[in-house]
Amino acid sequence: MSKHFETSAIRNQTERSQFSEHSTPLYLTSSFVFDDAEEMRASFSEEKQRNLYSRFTNPNTSEFVDKVVAMEGAETGYAFATGMSAIFSSFAALLNAGDHVVSCRSVFGSTHSMFTKYLPKWNIETSYFKVDEVDLVESLIQENTKILYIETPTNPAVDILDLALIGQIAKKHNLIFIVDNCFATPYVQQPIKFGADLVIHSATKLMDGQGRVLGGVTVGSKDLIREIYLFARNTGPAMSPFNAWVLSKSLETLALRVEKHAENALKVAQFLEENEQVSLVKYPFLKSHPQYEIAKKQMKLGGNIVAFEIKGGVEAGRNFLNKIKMCSLSANLGDTRTIVTHPSSTTHGRLSEEDRLEVGITDGLVRVSVGLENVKDIIDDLKQALQ
Repeated sequence: MSKHFETSAIRNQTERSQFSEHSTPLYLTSSFVFDDAEEMRASFSEEKQRNLYSRFTNPNTSEFVDKVVAMEGAETGYAFATGMSAIFSSFAALLNAGDHVVSCRSVFGSTHSMFTKYLPKWNIETSYFKVDEVDLVESLIQENTKILYIETPTNPAVDILDLALIGQIAKKHNLIFIVDNCFATPYVQQPIKFGADLVIHSATKLMDGQGRVLGGVTVGSKDLIREIYLFARNTGPAMSPFNAWVLSKSLETLALRVEKHAENALKVAQFLEENEQVSLVKYPFLKSHPQYEIAKKQMKLGGNIVAFEIKGGVEAGRNFLNKIKMCSLSANLGDTRTIVTHPSSTTHGRLSEEDRLEVGITDGLVRVSVGLENVKDIIDDLKQALQ
């Protein structure tokens, strides 16, 4: 089998049934049958590997996971109902009461809530470092630190963290290094090459790419995924077979879509950088990005997210959103349709102003998930809204 990304994404399929179908069918079944009592016993004791119940595994979820595993260069993985269930289940499976986490402060709002509101219930504390404070990471590591966690590019300010540098720190201190790779996708970067033990995705975003279904996936080393699988098998955050079927089909076009998304996003970022109503633009492959050199080192493309700041703060931001005509106002990202979001009043609206400013979410910050429309139409809409 070819090792090329696009070929693997298309040709990595479940075994054909007796009907010799060309495209993988939907396996909408809650359970699976056995030939006799001995096969049933052997299957439940895991002496025999096979599907038992769709909360554990299903041919559709297995195909989806196998594709992501191949893309990321992982050993194995598990699929979840949402990206957040992938994140929470991975942490809950691997942490014990009294453990400690070191994380970059720039994380998705719900991940921040997990660290500050829910994990402390089990006496699990988190120490944060800012994107420009990677040199402080080692000083935050304690005897009970177990996980080092980052997302890169970050949500929503599109900052970049040095995967190789942080991977070396994790290895030196024997920590589990977990990376949220949602913004980049495995087509753009593979954190395992830089030392990550686990990689997490919200498959809802660019993996689906069309705003249709929810999903999450964690891939990585066999030993860690085994713990996560056992936790998920018993607590039930499994991905539905239908969503897995949709996502597996979506992965067949991931490379094509991400190439075009990134091409459009770079042009949008360049337009915004020259607009007099805009005070700041952040896109990984713009030379003005503070971590441009790191981005070029670890990313194949700049991705599809552009963050920019409008002069005039909240009112200017609101006015801009209200004048948008074609682009969608939504909290999702990674869609074929361009989406404009105002993080401080939506995705990160539950954070305090102090917390928002700490991660660069100013009142005037706008996040654009650049879609697949003709880039001239995207730019024209942004231009008229900025006037």
